Amino acid sequence: MAHFPETPSFTGFNTPSRIEADIADLAHEGTIPPELNGAFFRVQPDPQFPPRLGDDIAFNGDGMITRFHIHDGRCDLRQRWAHTDKWKLEREAGKGLFGAYRNPLTDDPAVEGRFRSTANTNAWIYAGKLWAMKEDSPALLMDPATMETIGFETFGGAMRGQTFTAHPKVDPVTGNMVAIGYAASGLCTDDVAYYEVGPDGALLREVWFKAPYYCMMHDFAITRDYLVMHIVPSVGSWDRLDKGLPHFGFDTSLPVYLGVLPRREGVTGEEIRWFRRDNCFASHVLNAWQEGSRVHFLTAEAKNNMFPFFPDVHGAPFNGMEAMSYLTDWTVDMASNGDSFEAISRLSDTAAEFPRIDDRFTGRKTRYGWMLEMDMRRPVELRGGSAGGLLMNCLFLKDLETGREQHWWCGPVSSLQEPCFVPRFADAPEGDGWIVQVCNRLEDHCSDLLIFDALDIEKGPVATIHVPIRLRFGLHGNWADAGAIGLAA
Repeated sequence: MAHFPETPSFTGFNTPSRIEADIADLAHEGTIPPELNGAFFRVQPDPQFPPRLGDDIAFNGDGMITRFHIHDGRCDLRQRWAHTDKWKLEREAGKGLFGAYRNPLTDDPAVEGRFRSTANTNAWIYAGKLWAMKEDSPALLMDPATMETIGFETFGGAMRGQTFTAHPKVDPVTGNMVAIGYAASGLCTDDVAYYEVGPDGALLREVWFKAPYYCMMHDFAITRDYLVMHIVPSVGSWDRLDKGLPHFGFDTSLPVYLGVLPRREGVTGEEIRWFRRDNCFASHVLNAWQEGSRVHFLTAEAKNNMFPFFPDVHGAPFNGMEAMSYLTDWTVDMASNGDSFEAISRLSDTAAEFPRIDDRFTGRKTRYGWMLEMDMRRPVELRGGSAGGLLMNCLFLKDLETGREQHWWCGPVSSLQEPCFVPRFADAPEGDGWIVQVCNRLEDHCSDLLIFDALDIEKGPVATIHVPIRLRFGLHGNWADAGAIGLAA
């Protein structure tokens, strides 16, 4: 019998769910827009077995993919495990075999050399496949219609890097998927690989370069001509792993860098430019674009580390106020001769993370951004426990052209998961469409899927779809039209 630990990561709303399900025609309130015809895929870390070492962080749970198939004004749900090497080996053994987050020294010797991916960070649709992603390994491919696992994608062995991002981008002009892989030559190495993948799923380009230091490179951006990456000191080392410390720790003494690499045939890693600034924390990226010789990189920036489970390397306590992040524009000038940023400009005083755009405009100047807001002025009654981390209790819309902000509060005993934009039709204007996102009902231990008019979130959801099972706190998700994934109405 499985006995999970009585710790915050495994109790209350964070109790493992471990449910595979098929549920047709979910009950809902309001009106599901009849124009919606496709599916919203999202992923949650959901441990199959109790942790091998007695406790664990949420980031190390097995990937469970949820698909909300929306069609004809109704919504059907399918939920399946991602069958990684880890999932299959542990299922066969009937217990946990893989140890601490990104520390193979804590694994059962029987699994040495196997992919440690949990496929729990992003559910992404490209080239007719569902990509279940964890950035410490290649991506895991699944069938988006049946949700059966296909296997890890190494492009027929053509990919030399050992890792693939959990935050790929699609160039709206070429249709290529752009990705990076850090620790490309092995755990804790400073090698990074830049990949481009064609719409047919073939690997077109793989270019290697060195990062200023090894760190978590969780997200990045592209522009028309460039790959743009921020280097923030959530650092790791084999020494930390030998000592049994968390894989990453935050180092406030190190500078932050922005790397800019041309995206063109024949580019080499030596062509990357590194711009340098003072220490800060930043993880997710809203977007980036070029204006003349300048590159604008919009990210959620905090003064200090946002991850309490990756503690300060110098022993400083976690600082919740300094962990609050704000949308910020980092600007560098490619025509300059130095390595300094041209400007760092805060774009909002609203504390928010998990930024999303209308992805059809990736790498181009965009007007709208949706984020999860952390509004500590609102009443909070966590009678059912928190979904983890800072409480994200508002959906936030920023109009970068006018400066106008909209906010929608989910209530005192709820929290929100990442928003996802769905265009009204293929060539609709930027922002014309809907936002879909999961809402955690913390006291009732259940979940809702919310649908908003994307540019009028203040009026609240146009539809609230009730999920009769509890979805754990998820990370990232994406929409796909029905025709792209083989789903009939």
